[in-house]
This record gives sequence, C-alpha cells and structure tokens, in this order.
Amino acid sequence: MIIYSVSVSIDKKIADEWKSWMLSKHIPDVMATGCFEGYQMSKMLEPTVDDEADTYNIQYKCVSMEILDKYRNEFSPALQAEHSEKYKGRFAAFRSILEVAGL
Repeated sequence: MIIYSVSVSIDKKIADEWKSWMLSKHIPDVMATGCFEGYQMSKMLEPTVDDEADTYNIQYKCVSMEILDKYRNEFSPALQAEHSEKYKGRFAAFRSILEVAGL
C-alpha cells in the first residue's frame, strides 16, 4: 500500500472555509479519479508550524506506485492548479510518498 500524503498549512482566517471546500469539493474530486482506495484527513496539533496558520494532512491510500504515477500525470496538475488559484498566497503545501511497511 502506498500513501500519498499532502500537508497544507492554511491561513487561520480562512481555515474553516478551506476545510469545508476540501471535504465537499477537492477531496471528492481526487477520489473520483479512481486512483485511491480511501483517505484520511487530520489536523496537526504539534508541532505548530506558524501561529497564523492551521496545518492539515490528507493521506490518500493507493495500491501501487503505477496508479499513483497515473494520478500525478493525468489528474494532479489540474486539481492542484484549482486549489492554488482558489487559495493563492494563503497556503503552503508539502507532499510525500510513503510505503506501508509490512510486518
């Protein structure tokens, strides 16, 4: 299992509106690509990155790197552009890819 992890620090003044948009529009659009099996969204409590921002992490679950590559090549540019246009200058994002370790 591959985890596509996206951390976003968003201006506290618009954090509630952003979270609502993420849950009602952006995340459903990401899931509608068919590339992910599920997701989890969390608010980061510690460490705090910035007193003026709230930080959230969304972890999308993917079955393989090939499918994640398909998402990043075919769908991600447009979805990221929509987010960037809507919240330009009010957020910072960091993406990472994790592999679930088998025990």
